[in-house]
Amino acid sequence: MDLDIGHLRMVCAMAETGSVTRAAARMGVSQPAMSSQLRKVEELVGGRLFVRSRSGLEPTALGQQIISRARTVLAELDTLIGDLPGSGEPNAALGLGSVHLACVGSIVARVSEEVPGRQVSLRIEPSSALLGDALNRGHLDAALLGIMEGFDVTLNPPVVSRTLVPRYPIFVALSAHHPLAGQNEIDLIDLKDESWIGPPGADDGSLASLRASCRAAGFEPVVRFEAPSGAACPLVAAGHGVRLVDPSWPPQPGTVVRPLTGEPQVAKLIVAWRRDRLNDEDATALYRGLAAAFVEHADRHPAFGAWWHAHPHVHPLL
Repeated sequence: MDLDIGHLRMVCAMAETGSVTRAAARMGVSQPAMSSQLRKVEELVGGRLFVRSRSGLEPTALGQQIISRARTVLAELDTLIGDLPGSGEPNAALGLGSVHLACVGSIVARVSEEVPGRQVSLRIEPSSALLGDALNRGHLDAALLGIMEGFDVTLNPPVVSRTLVPRYPIFVALSAHHPLAGQNEIDLIDLKDESWIGPPGADDGSLASLRASCRAAGFEPVVRFEAPSGAACPLVAAGHGVRLVDPSWPPQPGTVVRPLTGEPQVAKLIVAWRRDRLNDEDATALYRGLAAAFVEHADRHPAFGAWWHAHPHVHPLL
Protein backbone atom coordinates (compact mmCIF):
# COMPACT_ATOMS: atom_id res chain seq x y z
CA MET A 1 0.00 0.00 0.00
CA ASP A 2 1.24 3.48 -0.91
CA LEU A 3 0.31 6.79 0.67
CA ASP A 4 -2.49 8.56 -1.17
CA ILE A 5 -4.36 11.88 -0.88
CA GLY A 6 -6.96 10.30 1.41
CA HIS A 7 -4.25 9.32 3.89
CA LEU A 8 -2.88 12.85 3.91
CA ARG A 9 -6.34 14.32 4.54
CA MET A 10 -6.90 11.78 7.31
CA VAL A 11 -3.67 12.68 9.12
CA CYS A 12 -4.42 16.40 8.84
CA ALA A 13 -7.97 15.87 10.10
CA MET A 14 -6.64 14.05 13.18
CA ALA A 15 -4.19 16.86 13.86
CA GLU A 16 -6.87 19.54 13.48
CA THR A 17 -9.56 17.80 15.56
CA GLY A 18 -7.28 16.14 18.14
CA SER A 19 -9.46 13.04 17.99
CA VAL A 20 -9.79 9.90 15.88
CA THR A 21 -13.54 9.96 16.45
CA ARG A 22 -14.00 13.58 15.34
CA ALA A 23 -11.66 13.08 12.38
CA ALA A 24 -13.64 10.02 11.32
CA ALA A 25 -16.90 12.00 11.51
CA ARG A 26 -15.35 14.81 9.47
CA MET A 27 -14.27 12.40 6.74
CA GLY A 28 -17.44 10.31 6.80
CA VAL A 29 -15.88 7.00 7.85
CA SER A 30 -16.20 4.83 10.94
CA GLN A 31 -13.86 5.24 13.91
CA PRO A 32 -12.50 1.64 13.61
CA ALA A 33 -11.77 2.17 9.91
CA MET A 34 -9.94 5.42 10.72
CA SER A 35 -7.86 3.73 13.43
CA SER A 36 -7.00 0.89 11.05
CA GLN A 37 -5.90 3.32 8.35
CA LEU A 38 -3.75 5.21 10.84
CA ARG A 39 -1.94 2.02 11.82
CA LYS A 40 -1.26 1.23 8.16
CA VAL A 41 0.09 4.71 7.53
CA GLU A 42 2.33 4.46 10.60
CA GLU A 43 3.68 1.15 9.25
CA LEU A 44 4.46 2.82 5.93
CA VAL A 45 6.30 5.78 7.43
CA GLY A 46 8.06 3.70 10.08
CA GLY A 47 6.85 5.25 13.32
CA ARG A 48 3.99 6.61 15.40
CA LEU A 49 2.38 9.82 14.22
CA PHE A 50 0.31 10.61 17.35
CA VAL A 51 0.32 10.01 21.09
CA ARG A 52 -2.60 10.48 23.44
CA SER A 53 -2.63 13.22 26.06
CA ARG A 54 -5.24 14.75 28.35
CA SER A 55 -6.13 17.25 25.64
CA GLY A 56 -6.45 14.59 22.91
CA LEU A 57 -4.15 13.41 20.14
CA GLU A 58 -0.74 15.10 20.00
CA PRO A 59 1.57 14.71 16.98
CA THR A 60 4.95 13.10 17.57
CA ALA A 61 8.08 14.65 16.03
CA LEU A 62 7.59 12.36 13.02
CA GLY A 63 3.91 13.24 12.95
CA GLN A 64 4.68 16.96 12.85
CA GLN A 65 6.93 16.44 9.81
CA ILE A 66 4.31 14.37 7.99
CA ILE A 67 1.50 16.82 8.82
CA SER A 68 3.51 19.84 7.66
CA ARG A 69 4.35 18.23 4.34
CA ALA A 70 0.84 16.86 3.91
CA ARG A 71 -0.66 20.33 4.32
CA THR A 72 1.69 21.68 1.67
CA VAL A 73 0.74 18.94 -0.77
CA LEU A 74 -2.99 19.35 -0.14
CA ALA A 75 -2.83 23.13 -0.46
CA GLU A 76 -1.01 22.83 -3.79
CA LEU A 77 -3.52 20.26 -5.03
CA ASP A 78 -6.53 22.39 -4.04
CA THR A 79 -4.98 25.46 -5.63
CA LEU A 80 -4.28 23.49 -8.83
CA ILE A 81 -7.92 22.42 -9.03
CA GLY A 82 -9.14 25.94 -8.24
CA ASP A 83 -6.97 27.39 -11.02
CA LEU A 84 -8.08 25.00 -13.75
CA PRO A 85 -9.69 26.73 -16.79
CA GLY A 86 -13.39 27.21 -16.21
CA SER A 87 -13.21 26.32 -12.52
CA GLY A 88 -14.20 29.84 -11.53
CA GLU A 89 -17.27 29.94 -13.74
CA PRO A 90 -20.50 30.38 -11.80
CA ASN A 91 -22.78 27.37 -11.28
CA ALA A 92 -26.57 27.44 -11.40
CA ALA A 93 -26.83 26.91 -7.63
CA LEU A 94 -25.07 28.59 -4.71
CA GLY A 95 -24.64 26.40 -1.64
CA LEU A 96 -24.38 28.83 1.26
CA GLY A 97 -23.82 28.16 4.96
CA SER A 98 -24.27 30.43 7.98
CA VAL A 99 -23.95 30.31 11.72
CA HIS A 100 -27.20 30.86 13.62
CA LEU A 101 -27.56 34.65 13.47
CA ALA A 102 -30.65 36.83 13.57
CA CYS A 103 -30.05 37.79 9.95
CA VAL A 104 -30.47 34.27 8.55
CA GLY A 105 -34.06 35.17 7.70
CA SER A 106 -32.81 37.84 5.29
CA ILE A 107 -29.75 36.12 3.86
CA VAL A 108 -31.44 34.21 1.03
CA ALA A 109 -33.34 37.27 -0.22
CA ARG A 110 -30.42 39.69 -0.01
CA VAL A 111 -27.88 37.33 -1.57
CA SER A 112 -30.35 36.37 -4.32
CA GLU A 113 -30.78 40.07 -5.13
CA GLU A 114 -27.04 40.56 -5.43
CA VAL A 115 -26.29 37.31 -7.29
CA PRO A 116 -29.18 36.99 -9.76
CA GLY A 117 -29.46 33.83 -11.78
CA ARG A 118 -28.15 31.56 -9.02
CA GLN A 119 -30.52 29.65 -6.80
CA VAL A 120 -29.41 30.08 -3.18
CA SER A 121 -29.67 27.22 -0.71
CA LEU A 122 -28.85 27.77 2.97
CA ARG A 123 -27.40 25.47 5.62
CA ILE A 124 -27.54 26.84 9.18
CA GLU A 125 -25.13 25.40 11.74
CA PRO A 126 -24.26 26.38 15.33
CA SER A 127 -20.63 25.61 14.56
CA SER A 128 -18.33 27.61 12.29
CA ALA A 129 -15.86 24.72 12.46
CA LEU A 130 -18.42 22.45 10.78
CA LEU A 131 -19.13 25.07 8.13
CA GLY A 132 -15.41 25.58 7.52
CA ASP A 133 -14.92 21.86 7.12
CA ALA A 134 -17.86 21.69 4.68
CA LEU A 135 -16.22 24.45 2.65
CA ASN A 136 -12.84 22.71 2.69
CA ARG A 137 -14.42 19.48 1.46
CA GLY A 138 -16.48 21.18 -1.24
CA HIS A 139 -19.87 20.52 0.35
CA LEU A 140 -20.57 24.27 0.42
CA ASP A 141 -19.64 27.07 -1.95
CA ALA A 142 -19.52 29.86 0.64
CA ALA A 143 -20.36 30.56 4.28
CA LEU A 144 -20.82 33.30 6.86
CA LEU A 145 -18.72 32.34 9.89
CA GLY A 146 -18.81 33.71 13.43
CA ILE A 147 -15.58 33.25 15.36
CA MET A 148 -14.76 34.17 18.95
CA GLU A 149 -11.84 36.53 19.52
CA GLY A 150 -8.60 34.61 19.98
CA PHE A 151 -9.78 31.59 18.01
CA ASP A 152 -9.86 30.66 14.34
CA VAL A 153 -11.28 28.15 11.88
CA THR A 154 -9.01 26.24 9.50
CA LEU A 155 -9.67 27.21 5.88
CA ASN A 156 -7.62 25.53 3.18
CA PRO A 157 -7.06 26.66 -0.43
CA PRO A 158 -8.99 27.20 -2.63
CA VAL A 159 -11.09 28.61 0.23
CA VAL A 160 -10.44 32.30 0.83
CA SER A 161 -12.09 34.77 3.20
CA ARG A 162 -12.88 38.42 3.82
CA THR A 163 -13.83 40.06 7.11
CA LEU A 164 -17.42 41.27 7.29
CA VAL A 165 -17.48 42.59 10.88
CA PRO A 166 -14.07 42.69 12.62
CA ARG A 167 -15.48 42.71 16.15
CA TYR A 168 -18.79 42.86 17.98
CA PRO A 169 -19.80 42.09 21.58
CA ILE A 170 -21.68 38.99 22.69
CA PHE A 171 -24.66 39.62 25.00
CA VAL A 172 -26.26 37.46 27.71
CA ALA A 173 -29.86 36.24 27.86
CA LEU A 174 -31.66 35.65 31.15
CA SER A 175 -35.20 35.30 32.43
CA ALA A 176 -37.38 38.39 32.42
CA HIS A 177 -37.99 37.65 36.11
CA HIS A 178 -34.29 37.47 36.97
CA PRO A 179 -33.18 39.96 39.69
CA LEU A 180 -30.70 41.47 37.21
CA ALA A 181 -33.21 41.80 34.36
CA GLY A 182 -33.84 45.48 35.07
CA GLN A 183 -30.19 46.51 34.64
CA ASN A 184 -29.00 48.13 31.41
CA GLU A 185 -25.87 45.97 31.43
CA ILE A 186 -24.65 43.09 33.55
CA ASP A 187 -21.26 42.48 35.10
CA LEU A 188 -20.05 38.96 34.45
CA ILE A 189 -19.10 38.42 38.10
CA ASP A 190 -22.75 38.93 39.07
CA LEU A 191 -23.55 35.71 37.17
CA LYS A 192 -21.09 33.57 39.15
CA ASP A 193 -23.83 31.58 40.89
CA GLU A 194 -25.86 30.95 37.73
CA SER A 195 -26.26 27.73 35.78
CA TRP A 196 -25.09 28.24 32.20
CA ILE A 197 -26.43 26.83 28.96
CA GLY A 198 -23.47 25.77 26.86
CA PRO A 199 -22.79 28.16 23.96
CA PRO A 200 -23.33 26.84 20.42
CA GLY A 201 -20.30 25.87 18.39
CA ALA A 202 -18.14 24.78 21.33
CA ASP A 203 -15.57 23.39 18.87
CA ASP A 204 -15.11 26.96 17.56
CA GLY A 205 -13.75 28.05 20.92
CA SER A 206 -16.97 29.58 22.28
CA LEU A 207 -17.00 27.36 25.38
CA ALA A 208 -13.28 27.90 25.99
CA SER A 209 -13.83 31.64 25.57
CA LEU A 210 -16.69 31.62 28.10
CA ARG A 211 -14.57 29.73 30.63
CA ALA A 212 -11.61 32.06 30.10
CA SER A 213 -13.76 35.19 30.59
CA CYS A 214 -15.40 33.81 33.73
CA ARG A 215 -12.05 32.77 35.19
CA ALA A 216 -10.69 36.25 34.49
CA ALA A 217 -13.71 37.59 36.41
CA GLY A 218 -12.90 35.29 39.33
CA PHE A 219 -15.14 32.23 39.02
CA GLU A 220 -15.63 28.95 37.19
CA PRO A 221 -18.89 28.79 35.19
CA VAL A 222 -21.21 25.86 35.86
CA VAL A 223 -22.32 24.65 32.42
CA ARG A 224 -25.38 22.62 33.33
CA PHE A 225 -27.28 22.45 30.05
CA GLU A 226 -26.51 21.73 26.40
CA ALA A 227 -29.15 22.80 23.88
CA PRO A 228 -29.32 24.03 20.29
CA SER A 229 -29.83 27.77 20.00
CA GLY A 230 -33.62 27.76 19.70
CA ALA A 231 -34.17 24.96 22.21
CA ALA A 232 -32.42 26.95 24.95
CA CYS A 233 -35.03 29.74 25.05
CA PRO A 234 -37.57 27.91 27.28
CA LEU A 235 -34.81 27.07 29.76
CA VAL A 236 -33.81 30.73 29.97
CA ALA A 237 -37.42 31.96 30.22
CA ALA A 238 -38.11 29.50 33.05
CA GLY A 239 -35.08 30.77 34.97
CA HIS A 240 -33.11 27.52 34.82
CA GLY A 241 -30.05 29.08 33.24
CA VAL A 242 -28.41 31.96 31.38
CA ARG A 243 -26.71 31.87 28.01
CA LEU A 244 -24.58 33.92 25.63
CA VAL A 245 -26.38 35.17 22.53
CA ASP A 246 -25.76 36.98 19.27
CA PRO A 247 -26.57 40.62 20.12
CA SER A 248 -28.75 41.25 17.08
CA TRP A 249 -31.36 38.71 18.24
CA PRO A 250 -34.42 40.37 19.77
CA PRO A 251 -35.34 38.93 23.19
CA GLN A 252 -37.53 35.84 23.05
CA PRO A 253 -40.77 35.70 25.09
CA GLY A 254 -40.06 35.61 28.80
CA THR A 255 -36.43 36.65 28.42
CA VAL A 256 -34.27 39.78 28.33
CA VAL A 257 -30.96 40.26 26.52
CA ARG A 258 -28.35 42.54 28.06
CA PRO A 259 -24.79 43.68 27.24
CA LEU A 260 -21.96 42.44 29.44
CA THR A 261 -19.94 45.16 31.17
CA GLY A 262 -16.56 45.67 29.55
CA GLU A 263 -17.31 43.40 26.58
CA PRO A 264 -15.61 40.25 27.94
CA GLN A 265 -16.98 38.22 25.02
CA VAL A 266 -16.15 39.46 21.51
CA ALA A 267 -16.60 37.79 18.13
CA LYS A 268 -16.04 38.56 14.45
CA LEU A 269 -17.84 37.65 11.24
CA ILE A 270 -16.06 36.56 8.09
CA VAL A 271 -17.29 35.61 4.64
CA ALA A 272 -15.50 32.58 3.20
CA TRP A 273 -15.88 31.07 -0.25
CA ARG A 274 -14.28 28.65 -2.66
CA ARG A 275 -12.40 30.29 -5.52
CA ASP A 276 -13.21 27.29 -7.73
CA ARG A 277 -16.96 27.93 -7.28
CA LEU A 278 -17.28 31.74 -7.19
CA ASN A 279 -15.52 34.19 -9.45
CA ASP A 280 -14.39 37.57 -8.12
CA GLU A 281 -17.54 39.37 -9.26
CA ASP A 282 -19.88 36.90 -7.57
CA ALA A 283 -17.76 36.83 -4.41
CA THR A 284 -18.05 40.62 -4.13
CA ALA A 285 -21.79 40.43 -4.74
CA LEU A 286 -22.13 37.70 -2.09
CA TYR A 287 -20.32 39.94 0.40
CA ARG A 288 -22.70 42.82 -0.35
CA GLY A 289 -25.73 40.58 0.14
CA LEU A 290 -24.52 39.22 3.47
CA ALA A 291 -23.58 42.70 4.64
CA ALA A 292 -27.05 44.00 3.76
CA ALA A 293 -28.69 41.11 5.62
CA PHE A 294 -26.65 41.70 8.78
CA VAL A 295 -27.06 45.49 8.80
CA GLU A 296 -30.80 45.07 8.31
CA HIS A 297 -31.01 43.32 11.68
CA ALA A 298 -28.53 45.46 13.62
CA ASP A 299 -31.31 47.66 15.02
CA ARG A 300 -33.63 44.83 16.02
CA HIS A 301 -32.18 44.91 19.56
CA PRO A 302 -32.05 48.48 20.93
CA ALA A 303 -28.86 47.97 22.97
CA PHE A 304 -26.98 46.46 20.05
CA GLY A 305 -28.39 49.10 17.70
CA ALA A 306 -26.93 51.80 19.94
CA TRP A 307 -23.57 50.00 20.06
CA TRP A 308 -23.59 49.47 16.30
CA HIS A 309 -24.19 53.14 15.46
CA ALA A 310 -21.53 54.18 17.97
CA HIS A 311 -18.91 51.98 16.25
CA PRO A 312 -19.01 52.83 12.53
CA HIS A 313 -15.44 51.56 12.09
CA VAL A 314 -16.67 47.95 12.40
CA HIS A 315 -19.32 48.29 9.69
CA PRO A 316 -18.86 46.18 6.53
CA LEU A 317 -16.61 47.74 3.90
CA LEU A 318 -18.68 48.11 0.75
